Amino acid sequence: MTLLVYGAYGYTGELVAEEAIERGLDPVLGGRNATKLDRVGARLDCETRTFRVADAARELDDVDVVLNCAGPFVETAEPFADACIDAGADYLDVTGEIPVFESLARRDGDATEAGVAVLPGVGFDVVPTDCLAAHLAGRLPDATHLSLGFEPHGGLSPGTAATVLGQLGDGGAIRRDGRLVSVPPGHRQRRIDFGNGERSAVTIPWGDVSTAYRSTGIPNVDAYVPMPKNARRAMRAARYLGPVLSADPVSDALQSLARRFVSGPDEAERDAGRAYVWGEVRNEETGESAVSRLVTPETYALTVDAATTAAERALDGDAPPGYQTPSTAYGADFVLELDDVTRTDD
Repeated sequence: MTLLVYGAYGYTGELVAEEAIERGLDPVLGGRNATKLDRVGARLDCETRTFRVADAARELDDVDVVLNCAGPFVETAEPFADACIDAGADYLDVTGEIPVFESLARRDGDATEAGVAVLPGVGFDVVPTDCLAAHLAGRLPDATHLSLGFEPHGGLSPGTAATVLGQLGDGGAIRRDGRLVSVPPGHRQRRIDFGNGERSAVTIPWGDVSTAYRSTGIPNVDAYVPMPKNARRAMRAARYLGPVLSADPVSDALQSLARRFVSGPDEAERDAGRAYVWGEVRNEETGESAVSRLVTPETYALTVDAATTAAERALDGDAPPGYQTPSTAYGADFVLELDDVTRTDD
C-alpha cells in the first residue's frame, strides 16, 4: 500500500513526512517545486514525484492514499480529490477552509460510487472539534444548537498564515437552520472557559460550521476563539475593509508576506504547547445543555499525529467510501487515539 504526501516540503508536509517514515510507512513525497522537493527527499531518503496538482491524475496509478498538505486548499483540494476519485485512491487533507469542505461534500456520490474516501480536515482543523461535536451529539441527541471553540497556544506556519490572510476579506460564517449564513467578522461575542479560565471570545468561520452539521445533524452551529480587546476592534474594522482585503492584488501581497516572514513554531514550542477545545450543545426548547472539553498537544503537533494516524487507517482500509468527516470516518473517540489528548464532561 502506497501513501503519497503532497506538499512535503511545506512546514506541515515535511513534519508529516518525517512522522510517516518514523512509523514505517515509506511515503512517496510530492510537490510542484523540484528543488525543494528533492532536498526533502534526499534528507529523508524517499521517492519523490514533482508535478502540479492539475497533473495529479497521471501520478496516482500505484497510489492508494493521498495526504494533501499543500494549501491554500481552495486551490488544490478539488482537483486533487477529483484525480483521486478517478484513480481509485483515498483523498485526505489538512484543510480548515469552509468552501473546501462544502465543495468536497458535493463529491460524495461520485466518491461513493468509486469506492473512494474523501476525508478533508484531518489536522487540528477539524479533528478535535469534529470529534468533540460528535461526542456532544451523543450526550444530547435532540440538541438544536452546537457551539465549538478552541484556545491555541503557539504560532502559525507560513502556509496557514497565508491562508488566513487570504481569507480576511471573506467575513464570517455560521450555520443557521441547516444553512450556511455569511456574517460579519466577530459576529457574536461571549465569555467562554475553554479549560484554561474564562476568556472573551468571538465567532470565526472555522471549518466545523460546515463539517459539524454533517457529523451531527445539529442545524445551528457556530465556532469561537478568544480574542483580546484590540483584536476584537480590528475584526470590527475589517467589516468595512472587506472589499479592499479581498481584492486579488492585496490578498496575494499579504499571502506572499506571510510565506516570506512567518516561520512556524519550532520543535520546543510544539513539544511544550497545549490547546484547549470547548464544545456546548443545547436544546433551545427544553433548556437542556451539555459541555465537554479537550486538552490537546500544540496545534501543529496534533496535526502531524492526527493526519498520519488518519492516513495509516486509510491504508488499512478503515476509511469508508464517500465524503467523510473525521468523526464519521473513525468515530467520536478518534481524537482520543492520539497522543496526550484528554476529554472531560461537565
